[in-house]
Amino acid sequence: MNYLPDEPLWQWEFIILNRTILFTWLVMGFLVFGSWLITRRLTSSTKMSRGQNLLEVLVLGLQNQIREVSQQDPGSYLPFVGTLFIFIVVSNALSIVPGYQAPTSSLSTTAALAMCVFVAVPIYGIAQRGIASYLRQYISPSPLMLPFNIIGELSRTLALAVRLYGNMMSGSVIGAILLGFVPLFVPILMQAFGLLTGMIQAYIFSVLAMVYIASATQVNHGPGVKENDLEEDSRPPQTEKN
Repeated sequence: MNYLPDEPLWQWEFIILNRTILFTWLVMGFLVFGSWLITRRLTSSTKMSRGQNLLEVLVLGLQNQIREVSQQDPGSYLPFVGTLFIFIVVSNALSIVPGYQAPTSSLSTTAALAMCVFVAVPIYGIAQRGIASYLRQYISPSPLMLPFNIIGELSRTLALAVRLYGNMMSGSVIGAILLGFVPLFVPILMQAFGLLTGMIQAYIFSVLAMVYIASATQVNHGPGVKENDLEEDSRPPQTEKN
């Protein structure tokens, strides 16, 4: 590789503009412009644009995936998890553009995304369960588990950042090495494989984020109560037929 993603492009005193920040702004601008372009003429009729059709397929797919993972209504989780997925996918997909380097190949970007998940987990957990019930899980089943649960929270955040960074950075390095030896067909195949890997990594990151949120928002009803019992209690009484 000819440059590092965090290599400074412009600096004035303590203000630094590097490639990671520049490409992140480009991705954000692309997403904002694309969202405006697709949603400016939304319609409920069967004759819809290809952009709206693609958007609806994406939203429905994300909703179904969130519902399967969390077993909850996806409405409150869709904006956060969907934004993570779309940002990572677009960041990785634009790597086919010459001169572009995915922001996810920088540890600073992946760490920032992981920190977003780290902050979102207690926010969703407290909103769903209440602060007392949420904090109680850190001392369950014994107060001796408190330091281990805290270490677990920090370690999974670190794992999120390092996993995404390692996979994206390794793909860029391998592509650059192959480009030096075989400058035609092999790099093209590696580029296509890199796009597939980028989408898979976006999916894994989003699913793991949803798993962590779902575990924090899960409400325990007690050892003697099961979901089937709750469903039966919520059903209206049936009258006996003569």
